[in-house]
Amino acid sequence: MDVELRQLRYFLTLTEELHFGRAAERLNIVQSAVSQQLRRLERELGVDLFDRSTRTVRLTEAGHRLLPHAERVLADVEAARAAIDDLRSRRDGTVRLGTSTGLGARLDTLLARFRELAPDATLDLVTAPVADRLRRVRSGELDATLVRGEQRDAALELLAVWHDPLVVALPARHDLAVRSRIELAALADLPLRLASRQRNPPLYDLVLDSCRRAGFTPTLGPEFTTDQDTLAAIGFGTPSWTVYYAAQAGQIAPPGVVFRPLAPPAPAMPTYLAVRPDPPRAELRALIQACMSIVDEPRADRS
Repeated sequence: MDVELRQLRYFLTLTEELHFGRAAERLNIVQSAVSQQLRRLERELGVDLFDRSTRTVRLTEAGHRLLPHAERVLADVEAARAAIDDLRSRRDGTVRLGTSTGLGARLDTLLARFRELAPDATLDLVTAPVADRLRRVRSGELDATLVRGEQRDAALELLAVWHDPLVVALPARHDLAVRSRIELAALADLPLRLASRQRNPPLYDLVLDSCRRAGFTPTLGPEFTTDQDTLAAIGFGTPSWTVYYAAQAGQIAPPGVVFRPLAPPAPAMPTYLAVRPDPPRAELRALIQACMSIVDEPRADRS
């Protein structure tokens, strides 16, 4: 059979979207190209893979039978590419690290420490959702990734590297803003803007558990969206609050908002470096050592 990899990619995308327009948008191609390639795939296989007789697109029995094989083929191709990329990076001394948002000063310090320990190596930073980063470490596409909160993954080793204390962001005009540190219980009457648990389970659980230990269940306000929109709403809208990692808050100064440390026992997010359990090469050992050496807690009491 003369089946192309792109046809299998289009096939898998359409099985997930079950809509030609959305599939084309995800693939960043025109809808007619998706239809054309899938028709060619069906002609090559001699069967219909999708039922197009109704307003919805559905897999046929043949499509269901092809699905696991297509997934396996593309997974093998991705693993092969990752293996070649890994070989290339080993030759040129490149370490590929997955990163999280909000690292702030932590990332600056990490880059400086890594350069000191491995001056001839290159550190490539990759940003992606945490599940995608962990998958890429498993496949070898990434050498390691930073993750917040404990992750269950039997194929990887999680090395505890540091804790990021949380600070509160609240309106500069609020009475609590004059305090140098804020008791978490003092925020009980203000709505909390927080990303949903689906978007960020570790942070959501840490904040709500900390509030409950402080004696209250927070009233959840509008969901945290972007830094710009959420901080603008806090600074100039109805009084509310949110949390930031201290290392991130120390590098921004939004108008109308102050960051204040929380009084002990302040919640802190554990951060881990996820790596494969194989013996690390020299450049990866340097990265691990650089992460382990970051112990100073940056302060975030600027306004």
